[in-house]
Amino acid sequence: MARVLLAAPRGFCAGVERAIATVEQALSRFGPPVYVRKQIVHNTYVVGDLSRLGAIFVEELDEVPDGSLVVFSAHGVSPAVKEEAERRGLRTIDATCPLVTKVHKEAVRMAEEGYEIVLIGHADHEEVEGTYGEAPGHIHVVDPARPGEVTAKGRVSWLSQTTLSVDETMRAVAELRERFPDMADPPSDDICYASQNRQEAVAAIAPRCELVIVVGSANSSNSRRLVEVALGAGADAAHLVDRADDADERWLAGVQTVGVTSGASVPDRLVGELLDWLAARGFTDVEPVTLTEETLTFSLPPEIRSTRKYG
Repeated sequence: MARVLLAAPRGFCAGVERAIATVEQALSRFGPPVYVRKQIVHNTYVVGDLSRLGAIFVEELDEVPDGSLVVFSAHGVSPAVKEEAERRGLRTIDATCPLVTKVHKEAVRMAEEGYEIVLIGHADHEEVEGTYGEAPGHIHVVDPARPGEVTAKGRVSWLSQTTLSVDETMRAVAELRERFPDMADPPSDDICYASQNRQEAVAAIAPRCELVIVVGSANSSNSRRLVEVALGAGADAAHLVDRADDADERWLAGVQTVGVTSGASVPDRLVGELLDWLAARGFTDVEPVTLTEETLTFSLPPEIRSTRKYG
């Protein structure tokens, strides 16, 4: 019988829930428009949903009228962006994921201690841009696939983008350590718990699947990593879809078991749509496969929690 293995954990993590709730609460408390620098999280459905409520997404602060309210996305911003907002008299709410903030603080501390920091990540990702901005004179950004290109000297330490795969990060670290044997480690693992949990969950189901479908947007780093992990763990094929409408019926030819999961910024209703799409094509037997339960939550930014009028 055709079946679906439904991986868990999947979908929203604590940082994403906090970021989305921040925009929703800002709209409720202060009224639209609320400007958001970059996508609050990397999911087209979430961005569209919040846009309909009155959020206005911009690429840079020069698109925000003076005196307006702007939310910084879950991926974090550099000190230069915060300084520009203050200079412009913008009211700001910082929805940066606390796990990204931790990496920012590690970068500042390492720079103050005189380290040259190798930041493993993708240079065009907002998270990397924000972390780099904390200590630009000390940080060298290196792609995880090309760690040999780094030119750091002296005392060297490393940090990583939180949404990379664990395997690719550790491979890059191992290669870096061949060049820098005394390279210092960060005080804790930078790969966020949610990224790691979702990768481990899809790796657990992939060997039992001819096909894995990951729900997530193309610009979502953690969602793309899930496709890579599924293929590396033994799935014959793996595809990323924004929504069920993007799935291709031809993928199901000769397939008896489909694995399903979703990135950390994906509402579970989109997974439900995909399960309905699969059920309509004979994949009605759904087996949940849960590796771990996630209980972590983050409090909302102080501007949202405060009872005083903001602005």
